[in-house]
Amino acid sequence: MRNAEHLVGRRKRSDQAAGILAMLGCALLWSTAGLFIKLIDWQPFAISGIRSVVAAVFLWIVVKKPKFTFSMPQLISALAYAATMLLFVFANKKTTAANAILLQYGAPVYVAILGSLILKEKPRKEHLLALMAVAVGMIVFFMESLGGGNILGDTVAAIGGITFAINIVFIRKQKDAQPIDSLLLGHIFTALIAGMISLTLPAPRISLLSGATVVAMGIFQIGVPALLFVYGIKRITALESILTAVVEPIFSPVWVFLATGETPGLSAVTGGAIIIGAVMSSSIASVRRGLRTVQ
Repeated sequence: MRNAEHLVGRRKRSDQAAGILAMLGCALLWSTAGLFIKLIDWQPFAISGIRSVVAAVFLWIVVKKPKFTFSMPQLISALAYAATMLLFVFANKKTTAANAILLQYGAPVYVAILGSLILKEKPRKEHLLALMAVAVGMIVFFMESLGGGNILGDTVAAIGGITFAINIVFIRKQKDAQPIDSLLLGHIFTALIAGMISLTLPAPRISLLSGATVVAMGIFQIGVPALLFVYGIKRITALESILTAVVEPIFSPVWVFLATGETPGLSAVTGGAIIIGAVMSSSIASVRRGLRTVQ
């Protein structure tokens, strides 16, 4: 009996590790968004729409036979996912890449609240400490008008953090189903919404570089990460997922700085460092707790 329990514990630990690695890979690919968006001289809704068309085609080929049940969890997660992508691209065009991504990472606070209420996944002590530190980091981040950003872009990025959290919680709620269908549906919604808005805006000037970039974004920046995201969130809690994904804001401004020289302000760096340090410490503590549990 004890050997069986130990085997189950090892399998659970292995699943947790696989989930964390998948989420890390997902976040690393996500982090290239700011760089790609800055390199395409299009209005944000054209970028969002065409990127999602490419991603939807890619995911449909992989999934083959998606099941659109239009259940409440599927619809909520798909709409929240679409809103997150639209808001994030808009924010990247209106503020710095660092501000856009780091403000979105107020999401752990919202995931903790929603996850506790909807999923009954109670945050642990290390999660609560991390959330308090994230709140402090957000206050510091907002000082000096958000590190040289734009108040409209910064506000939109913060709202994107809320929709990001809603998407994560309702994707996790479908962990026993096929949550990739929600992300595919989200890309369809994004393409439709962005397409309708784009009809009122100047048409994008298509070049070989911009066309290749948006296709690469659709496949490698959000298509492949969607598969990794779904794999990971089936194996770790909603809060662990968002905390693990913290590598995204670490690398996003780095790619943009290396390519364009865009630098965040001092308050943005300080607040971001507090946020990143808090969530990484929490993730490490959670993994260690899991290791002690199965020993």
